[in-house]
Amino acid sequence: MNTDPVVTHPPLQLMALDVNGEQHEVITEPRRTLVDVLRHDLRLTGTHVGCEHGICGACTVLVDERPVRACLMFAAQAEGARIRTVESLSDGDSGLNDLQRAFTEHHALQCGFCTPGFLMLAEGFLGERPEASKDEIREVVASNLCRCTGYQTIVEAIDACATARRGACATPCDMSADEEH
Repeated sequence: MNTDPVVTHPPLQLMALDVNGEQHEVITEPRRTLVDVLRHDLRLTGTHVGCEHGICGACTVLVDERPVRACLMFAAQAEGARIRTVESLSDGDSGLNDLQRAFTEHHALQCGFCTPGFLMLAEGFLGERPEASKDEIREVVASNLCRCTGYQTIVEAIDACATARRGACATPCDMSADEEH
């Protein structure tokens, strides 16, 4: 009679993930979190792991353009969705995007650990609410934790970016509205 313990391995699943506009096939356990697959399998280490309980926001990514805590989502749940990480903000050739530049100009980062989560939270929020007020921005950023900045500079950076985006859109948007009349 064999008394050796039976070793079972968790089942593996093939997943197709759309991350930053690229298709990736990943073979992994269905219970792996999205943050683990992004960081360890796809080597997109801009998404940080903080509390692993969805409280700090360091792991925030966009799933179908909405901010999501990647530590609370299984990678399998993201199959069929468009995932964007902080790496999607810059293409590497042109440098920082407008939101990243605003964070730099307003000193909205210090140690930088929370910054990718704040950038993705802000990117998703401004996509939904481009006309957001400073009070609305302040309320949204309160959902992420930063131990260094005190939040004021983060709010100012996001507000400056939102204001600039509205200004850039004013001329082309007004012209297209005039053409309809």
